[in-house]
Amino acid sequence: MGALKVFLVAGEPSGDALGAALMAGLKQLSPDVVFAGIGGPLMEAQGMTSQFDMSELSLMGIAEVLPKYFHLKRRIAETADAVIGQQPDVLITIDSPDFCLRVAKLVKAGSDIRTVHYVAPTVWAWRPGRAKKMAQMIDHVLALFPFEPPYMEAEGMACDFVGHPAANALRATADECAVFRAAHGLADADPLVLVLPGSRRGEVARMGPVFGEVLGALAKSNPNMRMIVPAAPAVADAVQALVKDWPVPAHIIDIRGMDSETAQATKRTAFAAADVALATSGTVALELAAAGTPMVSAFDLNWLSRIIIPRMLITDTTCLVNLVTDSRVVPELIGFDFTADNVRTAMEGLLADPSVQAEAMEQTMDLLGRGGEDPGVRAARAVLDRL
Repeated sequence: MGALKVFLVAGEPSGDALGAALMAGLKQLSPDVVFAGIGGPLMEAQGMTSQFDMSELSLMGIAEVLPKYFHLKRRIAETADAVIGQQPDVLITIDSPDFCLRVAKLVKAGSDIRTVHYVAPTVWAWRPGRAKKMAQMIDHVLALFPFEPPYMEAEGMACDFVGHPAANALRATADECAVFRAAHGLADADPLVLVLPGSRRGEVARMGPVFGEVLGALAKSNPNMRMIVPAAPAVADAVQALVKDWPVPAHIIDIRGMDSETAQATKRTAFAAADVALATSGTVALELAAAGTPMVSAFDLNWLSRIIIPRMLITDTTCLVNLVTDSRVVPELIGFDFTADNVRTAMEGLLADPSVQAEAMEQTMDLLGRGGEDPGVRAARAVLDRL
């Protein structure tokens, strides 16, 4: 038998991180593995040359996708053709279901290549019928959350809970946080707010101005408050332009040019050094929980998506800390509730009592597999065991 051939597809930074950890796990368990596909810098660092820039796929919302529809459709066909042409032992698609599942559907129609999807669809939150549709093109699902396998297995797919990478993430030490604050001219006693306007340009454009308004109001009643803004590489220029228009100064943490290990360490320390966070909703909630940093979660969409998507939701929260612990301790402002007044009120409450989320954040990490086998290795083993 020749070397194991794996074709992977990721479409956004969170998927790139999952893909890189999975690739590292596969290399550990099957050293001769050969990779091909689409990914970002972390996956490329593990030995894959991406067919095209992953940022082309980092879109969200109906109004954002529609103008790119024909381009994305062409990329879907190109990717599926590449998979079928290369005949890998397995196709692993990672999150980004609007792109990835369409690729998997074409691959299934034209071959018998085994298909694995990493990250179960959030059928417990909205559009529960997605699991049944997904079963038409996916053989095996790797789930991040322990409550997800029954939803997938009920539709005939194999599904393994492999743990969430945030659960085993290193937490910066108090000394590292002190060094970080000193390096950025931040006094230990100053309240430090971590601001996370998003990892997509559309998110930054929608969230940023309201975040700036909120921070300006908070600074008036908290004159010693300081702000840091870690900027995802894909939106660093947009974040720098945005912060110039804020009524208060903020320290931008730009990780471009750093090697992946240094970038991750810098981001991890920034998260842990902060007292509270104002964050765009998403997987970043788990990174904050891993760092022990309490948060206010917010999200807004284009006006059309804002009207349509809430009607599809079957849960009253999308914040992962709230969902995993079945609590509602993290304030969440979405869509029409995402106003400067609402966000400011939530942030004032959090600054007054940051400890209110501590128990839920610790419980979240325990439920997601803290202290167990590395999720990348666990995911790799799950893939290999079912080939």
